[in-house]
Amino acid sequence: MASKVSCLYILTVVCWASALWYLSITRPTSSYTGHRQVSSISIARKNVSFGNIRTRPINPHSFDFLINEPNKCEKSIPFLVILISTTHKEFDARQAIRETWGDENNFKGIKIATLFLLGKNADPVLNQMVEQESQIFHDIIVEDFIDSYHNLTLKTLMGMRWVATFCSKAKYVMKTDSDIFVNMDNLIYKLLKPNTKPRRRYFTGYVINGGPIRDVRSKWYMPRDLYPDSNYPPFCSGTGYIFSADVAELIYKTSLHTRLLHLEDVYVGLCLRKLGIHPFQNSGFNHWKMAYSLCRYRRVITVHQITPEEMHRIWNDMSSKKHLRC
Repeated sequence: MASKVSCLYILTVVCWASALWYLSITRPTSSYTGHRQVSSISIARKNVSFGNIRTRPINPHSFDFLINEPNKCEKSIPFLVILISTTHKEFDARQAIRETWGDENNFKGIKIATLFLLGKNADPVLNQMVEQESQIFHDIIVEDFIDSYHNLTLKTLMGMRWVATFCSKAKYVMKTDSDIFVNMDNLIYKLLKPNTKPRRRYFTGYVINGGPIRDVRSKWYMPRDLYPDSNYPPFCSGTGYIFSADVAELIYKTSLHTRLLHLEDVYVGLCLRKLGIHPFQNSGFNHWKMAYSLCRYRRVITVHQITPEEMHRIWNDMSSKKHLRC
């Protein structure tokens, strides 16, 4: 007889498939909010502050948790918290991660906590389905800002806030996206090294040194009135970066006094510059699509633009240990 969780999972998959088919033929895709809407949403709400914040915030982040997992770190302290930015319709991607590299039980003796980050969708059907998914898997957190590309910064700040509030004793945190494959062996044993003393004020990933794009047609367009400088501070690609857990609270506190930008990775870089924390370059974080080769994937930490089907294939190949012959 199938277990209760299995039945709930099958029911959820059927509900997702039916709802997504219905939405695709009857409802338009909700539009993204602009950066000015982000600012107005943020400023309109009362601040939730930490004890040592004395000046009035210019960018208060006081969104309410609509879905939360406040007890996830109570039983044991995670070595690594993984924060995955996702959207409501990406159920297949979330499930692929749960069944592959994001499985919290992959490494015996090493506690991992995996969480998916979401905002609020304009469609109540999708919100309800995410609530049902959360009741099954208990790995989703949601705040009441509108979920959109231009609000990705709010998602990351939500993750930082969650770690600082509910899991501050964790050793490390990873922020990544739902189309990323993570080589967990390389991440845990070669980079973070559980048997060594945990680092402090540590931040690493694929470091980018660049400047604002002023072309309004670009996905990464940055208006001059929002960011007048000609160069960004060094920042890590938002496709995947790692930091020591103490940095989560530092970034969150700093964000309360830092003008909000819609480019999430750039904004985190601005906060790091204020904190005097310099991100370290690590070539293992690959932020572009890379042609599949088991031997090549063996050497990296992250790979971008991976479909759920590809995620299962890569995981199965690596689990078979065939890559060890490379």
